[in-house]
Amino acid sequence: MKKVMFICSLVLISSALLFAACKKSKNNTELKINLTDAPYNAQQVNVDIKEVNVNFNGDSTGWIKLETAAGIYDLLKLQNGVDTFLAAGTVPTGTLKELRLVLGTQNTIMIDSIIYPLSTPSSQQSGLKIKINRSLAAGLDSLLVDFDAALSISKDGSGNYILQPVLKLK
Repeated sequence: MKKVMFICSLVLISSALLFAACKKSKNNTELKINLTDAPYNAQQVNVDIKEVNVNFNGDSTGWIKLETAAGIYDLLKLQNGVDTFLAAGTVPTGTLKELRLVLGTQNTIMIDSIIYPLSTPSSQQSGLKIKINRSLAAGLDSLLVDFDAALSISKDGSGNYILQPVLKLK
């Protein structure tokens, strides 16, 4: 009798755990963010990415910081179908409103073997935001961010290079 009660208890506990795991996966999404770039005429375009955040509210609240592979990325190595892992995390399943990349200060461009700093107005504080409004699939979903260097870099009248990022989802 004790053996039957033990087996019944074990089955009941296992069922409860399985139910909880299934319920959790329906309410959460494992989100993965990758980065790519379109061709640009320079030797290097280095972007210092510090963190990646997502927002489900579409306002200044509700930002969720993803586990980010922070570092300096040469966008020109991410061309012609090449991409790299940028960030991931467990987020609520729902409609993703915005994605934000927060940049550091080590942004540079190399032209004719000379490295120039890339000025990034406000990107270190508020980050680069992409409006998305996309429903995430339950369980697992991914986004591919195209950091378009050709449209993002300009030269001002003083000869300084300015990074005004143009980001698109592919």
